[in-house]
Amino acid sequence: MIDLHYWPTPNGKKVTILLEECEMPYRIVPCSIGEGDQFKDAFLAISPNNRMPAIVDTEPADGGDPIALFESGAIMLYLAEKADRFYPQSLRERHEVNQWVIWQMANQGPKFGEFGHFRRLKDSQGDQSYALRRFADETNRLYGVMNNRLYDRRYLAGGEYTIADMISYPWCAGWESQGEDLDAFPYFKRWFEELSARPPVQRGMEAGTDLSVDPAKFTPEEIERLRARLYNQRARPAPAGGLL
Repeated sequence: MIDLHYWPTPNGKKVTILLEECEMPYRIVPCSIGEGDQFKDAFLAISPNNRMPAIVDTEPADGGDPIALFESGAIMLYLAEKADRFYPQSLRERHEVNQWVIWQMANQGPKFGEFGHFRRLKDSQGDQSYALRRFADETNRLYGVMNNRLYDRRYLAGGEYTIADMISYPWCAGWESQGEDLDAFPYFKRWFEELSARPPVQRGMEAGTDLSVDPAKFTPEEIERLRARLYNQRARPAPAGGLL
């Protein structure tokens, strides 16, 4: 069984899509980032970067103790390897997938996420025009990267549907709020529509939607507490008595 510490964000939905595609049994363990569950000691023991998703595989393939993993890219590689699906093992094909998984983790996710962050800020936080322009342009550029990649390939890593596609899809689901026009990226649009029609992708995107809270229902005080919890985090002090 896979225990998935999860909140319904794009990073979490990458993993639920793969679990649904693999028909792998899993249990959602809610990690409410708004309530600060990601800072609790029990969660930090699994995910020291205080970010979800994280998993605990209670039945690893080696038959040993449960395995805990954090970082969605590492989780995707682990689960695909365990299922022996959506992750080719020939040298060239495997590294085609690897580079696009890393591209998503290093480029698409952070840049799309920063764009969303600055879009949500209020005027009271100061002039955000440069940040908005920078990350809007970078978001548009990355849609172009995918569009050009898909010009002569059905999927991001080649002719087969893999975790490279699954890991990239959820961050694209917000294309309208990101101000993008899918008709400007016809090869991407073909790929996006094909993935959107897959029942496992639909189930993965729907997983845990009952956990979501409508921000419009928050009071101004609740919004400020949420912002203070999520933004401008600094280093946590390490426990005393460690290896020095």
